[in-house]
Amino acid sequence: MRSFLIIWIGQFASLLGSEMTNFALTIWAWEVTEQATPLSLILFFSQAPKIITALFSGILVDRINRKQLMILGDFVAGLSTIAILLLFTTNNLQIWHLYLSAAVNGLFGYLQALAYSASLSLIIPKQHYVRATALNNLQMSGSYIIAPALAGAIYRFTGLSGILSIDIITFIIAISTLTFVTIPQPQNSEVNHKSISSNLQKLTFGFRYLLRYPPLIALLVFWVVTNFIDGINFSILGAMVLARIGNNSTLFGTLMAIFGLGGLLGGLTISIWGGPKRRIHGLLAGKAIWKFGLLMISLAWEWGLRIFAGALSGFVSPFVSSCNQAIWLSKVPPDIQGRVFSARFIITQIPRVLAAAVAGPVADNFFEPAMRTGGSLVPIFGDIFGTGTGSGMALMIGSLSIFGLLIALSGYAFPLLRDVEVILPDHDENLTSQESRV
Repeated sequence: MRSFLIIWIGQFASLLGSEMTNFALTIWAWEVTEQATPLSLILFFSQAPKIITALFSGILVDRINRKQLMILGDFVAGLSTIAILLLFTTNNLQIWHLYLSAAVNGLFGYLQALAYSASLSLIIPKQHYVRATALNNLQMSGSYIIAPALAGAIYRFTGLSGILSIDIITFIIAISTLTFVTIPQPQNSEVNHKSISSNLQKLTFGFRYLLRYPPLIALLVFWVVTNFIDGINFSILGAMVLARIGNNSTLFGTLMAIFGLGGLLGGLTISIWGGPKRRIHGLLAGKAIWKFGLLMISLAWEWGLRIFAGALSGFVSPFVSSCNQAIWLSKVPPDIQGRVFSARFIITQIPRVLAAAVAGPVADNFFEPAMRTGGSLVPIFGDIFGTGTGSGMALMIGSLSIFGLLIALSGYAFPLLRDVEVILPDHDENLTSQESRV
């Protein structure tokens, strides 16, 4: 796993800088507007270009040098951060600049992430799939711990410019580490060349592959529903927390760090353990527990309860993503993972993008006014969620978290989803018969 670990270190540095920037920009945008809509639109503009890119990025990843694609992603993200820094230092930074930056970073960031994820099965042995994906989640959790604390401290003394400068340095580190490793390109099978002989077939190959396997379709349906719920929750979560704690960046950073600490412990646990034998349990049960933790955050008035809920949600999040990715890595042949994962991404991210587009406006124009003193929803939910700023967003998150919890638990009632690992053999066990049917 030497090459993987070198890449992991560089990408951790890059992710740390990016999370510090995201944290600082969230505070800056809330201070300027005090509305949920700008924060949800930043998420929308970061996700929407990925869907368009995913139509052809799978072909690029399976055909073009994956190492070069990863370097390109870091390079463009670095240029975007430089542009934001220049605008801020010249007092020209506006909210719409963040939308544009989010779109650029989302587009090239997805291309880089796809090249990386599609290379994992060629860099590391099969028995380490869950551990590698857990380490990637550990990377995210570690950045959630360190980034808020660093950003909160640095922001007080240097403002946004200091955070952006650090972000630029981390991109340089990420690109440097990539130059020291070799990322192999997969060999394309003969049947693969025959099955994608036309341009249309190239674009639709991933979708046609998925349609051949109902258990994978069941997984996709599950993610479509839960991603819509998560898309709304994530779009307004930061605004809700900042509103309920009086825009206290220290407390906000503490909660985010606790969430990251929980994820760090969860990532370490699954890295050492390797995950449940039936990985679907890590996915379904983890999703249910994660939603329960988010429900607690929306209901909690005591700071200690918020800390516990954040740690709980953070702890189970690596189980969900690691087990899900391990299922896909083991079921889909490496030489077509780029196109199949692109198709998967398009299908599952459309609801997240739609959710990001509507979450902020719905919160600002309906739920927030309805949960203020004299609002239409106060007689029903006022005693539970309160009537101050952020109560409407808390009601949204709480209601959707209950629904998401029930969806996760109901997954056990559907054999195609519950038994996906039993019904569908691993790609290295039945590779020839699987691809011959495409």
